[in-house]
Amino acid sequence: MCNGRKYIRTVYPDPETGEEIALFNPRKQNWTEHFNWTEDLTQPIGQTPCGRATIEALALNRPGVVNLRQLLLLAGLHPPDE
Repeated sequence: MCNGRKYIRTVYPDPETGEEIALFNPRKQNWTEHFNWTEDLTQPIGQTPCGRATIEALALNRPGVVNLRQLLLLAGLHPPDE
C-alpha cells in the first residue's frame, strides 16, 4: 500500500513548513535520524522535515496500519529492529 502511495514521488511538502522535501530513502538514510515512535509504539513521528513529509506522503498513520501495528506489538513483532 505504501509503495502505491509513493509511486514515482520523490518529494512531498513538509506539513509544518510547506517546503518540498525529499522523501526518506531507507537505502541511504538511517530511520532513527528521521523518525521516532509514539509512546504506545503504534505511530511513527517525523523528527525532521524528511520524516514528516514521508509520513504524510505514504499515509503511514492511517487507521489500518496503526491497527496492524497494535496486533504486531501484541505478538512481539513490533517495533522492527532498527
